[in-house]
Amino acid sequence: MMAGGSVYWGRKEESREVKGIVVIFAWVSVHEKHLKNYVDLYSSLCWNSLVSRADFLNAYYSERAMSIAFVLLNELLAELKNRTCPVVFVALSGSPKACMYKVFQIIQGTGEGQLNPESQLIRNCICGQIYDSSPVDFASDLNAQFALHPSIRKMPGPSKLVSWIAKGIASGLDGLYLTGFESQRAEYWQALYSSVDLDAPYLILCSENDDLASYPVINNFAQCLQDLGADIKIVKWNGSPHLEHYKHYPIRYRAAVASFLEKATSVYSLKIRKLGERNGVHDEISELICGLQKAAVNSNQSLSRVALGPSDHFFLPSSAENHNSRESGSLQDEQRERPLSLPVPPSINAHSVLGQILFDACVPKNIEGWDIRFSGSVNGQPFATARRHSPFLGIKCNRRSRL
Repeated sequence: MMAGGSVYWGRKEESREVKGIVVIFAWVSVHEKHLKNYVDLYSSLCWNSLVSRADFLNAYYSERAMSIAFVLLNELLAELKNRTCPVVFVALSGSPKACMYKVFQIIQGTGEGQLNPESQLIRNCICGQIYDSSPVDFASDLNAQFALHPSIRKMPGPSKLVSWIAKGIASGLDGLYLTGFESQRAEYWQALYSSVDLDAPYLILCSENDDLASYPVINNFAQCLQDLGADIKIVKWNGSPHLEHYKHYPIRYRAAVASFLEKATSVYSLKIRKLGERNGVHDEISELICGLQKAAVNSNQSLSRVALGPSDHFFLPSSAENHNSRESGSLQDEQRERPLSLPVPPSINAHSVLGQILFDACVPKNIEGWDIRFSGSVNGQPFATARRHSPFLGIKCNRRSRL
C-alpha cells in the first residue's frame, strides 16, 4: 500500500502460453472480490494481469494519481525489459480519473512528470484499450456515489444517512477545490482523447441502465474518438447496472473481450514489424555511408600511386606534324612528341558540404605529393577542339617519364 493506492500482480506467470499483460485500472468503488472476477477472466484467456487500485482522494489530488501512476509504469517497464509482449489497458468505472489519465500523460510526455527514456518501450507494446462502465464525467455529488459501495447504496434505512454524509463531504470538497477540479476535469478528458496517438483499438462495454457511467457521456466519448481516427467497437446492453455487465451477460462479455484481445495481438505484431523495418532501413543507410567512406579511402590510395613525381607529364604524338612530314623529310622529326593538354573533368570538392556528407572524415585535407599536370595542345588548339578535326584513331599513345 502506498500514497494514492496499491499496485500488485493479479496473475504473473512466465509460461510461453502467456499472450500478454492486461493492466487493470480500478479504484475503491470496485470491491476486491468483484475485481478478482476480472483477473480470473483474463487469466483464463492466458493473459497476465497487473492491477492498480486507486484511492478515492486521487480524483481531487492529482499528485496522488501521479504517484501511483509512476509506481505502476515502473513495475510494468521492469517486466517488459525481461520479455516484451502485448499490453492492453482495462479501465473500470471511474479509474481513468484516479490514475489512468496520468499514465497517458507520462507515456506521451505531456504531464509534469517524466519517465526515463525507456518509456518508449511501453508505448510500443500498448496495443488496446478496454473501457467497462467507463469513462465517467466527474461532477457534483457523483463522487460521493462512487465512494459508497453499491450494496450500501441499495440498502434502506441507516444507509441513507451515510449517503447524505458522503454527499455533504463530496460537496464540500467540490466547493473547496472548485477551480482546480474544473481544470483537472479538462485535463482529464484531453488526456483520454490524446490516447488516440498510441495507435491502439478501443473496446467500450456499457449499458443504458447504468446510473453512474451514463450512456450519453460514453457515446459522446466514442464519437469524439472516431472523429480523431480511432478504431472503436461498442458493445451495449440494456439491463445491466454499473460494473455488472460481466455478471449479467458472461458469455457475450467473454466473447467480446476474447475477440478484442486477438485483435490487439495482431496490432502488436504489426507494430513490431514496422519498427523492425524502420530499423532495417536505418541499418542499410549506415552500411551505404560506410561503403562510400571505404571507397573514398581506396580512391585516395589509387590516385596517390598514379602521381609518381611532381614533374610527370603525359605525351601524345602530334598528328599535325605527321601531316607536314613531306616537307621536313625526317621520319625522326615527324614523330616528335609534344605535350598534350587534357580538359579537366568536373569533380566534387571533398571539403564542400556535399563532399563532407559523402566522404566525412575519410578524405584528408592536406595531401602531399599530389601533382598531376597536363600541358601542350594539338595544332595550337586545345585538345578537345583539335580532336574533332584530326585523324586521331589508330595512333598509339606513348608515355614519357623523366624517372
